[in-house]
Amino acid sequence: MQIIDIDVEGMSCGHCVQSVTKALRTVPGVTGVDVRVGHARVETEDATPRHLLVKAIESEGFAVVQR
Repeated sequence: MQIIDIDVEGMSCGHCVQSVTKALRTVPGVTGVDVRVGHARVETEDATPRHLLVKAIESEGFAVVQR
């Protein structure tokens, strides 16, 4: 199991949280999602690449803060 923390720009409300949560749950290998305004914590199987999570978030119109 792997936990990936992602900072997300542009989220400001519960609807944003729902959109990001739904998008992340569609990524293969994701086993758990905890999204709050400005942040997402994703639990995945070991092989799930971060770029797939970022792509899912960006598909909802939000930007990911790169560390």
